[in-house]
Amino acid sequence: MSGLYIAMIGAAMAAFMAGIGSAIGIGYTGRAASGVLSEAPDMFGRLFLLVALPGTQGFYGFIIALFIILKVGLLGTPKAITIYQGLELLAASLPIAFAGLLSAIHQGKVCAAGIDLTAKRPDQAMKPVIYGAMVETYAVLGFLTSFFLMINIKI
Repeated sequence: MSGLYIAMIGAAMAAFMAGIGSAIGIGYTGRAASGVLSEAPDMFGRLFLLVALPGTQGFYGFIIALFIILKVGLLGTPKAITIYQGLELLAASLPIAFAGLLSAIHQGKVCAAGIDLTAKRPDQAMKPVIYGAMVETYAVLGFLTSFFLMINIKI
């Protein structure tokens, strides 16, 4: 197995795992919001941010995957990289892969509870966003860790 293939596995893991977490998290919030909207369709604007918030981790994973893809030249002529460099890129992808997967799922649960609160107390609609943003912090830390690890790999 060459270093390029190992780097490609890292890029795929970053996008795939963070994307799965986002899909699951949005699934939780989408179901909760759909239930509320069936009774109160005018609440769409108040619920939209809570539904969309768990989707950010998928973008973070995609950005790291794109940086790895660009770094190894997969959109042009692929670079010859060593197995060690491939392992470095794979390791750099892991923080956002796992932080994105887990934080998006838990953020979805937090935001779904916030949707329930907003349904009962529409005047409190922005307060649950803060709780969702607290979970987001760890996705951002995973993204930044992956980013800083990745940019320091010499290819």
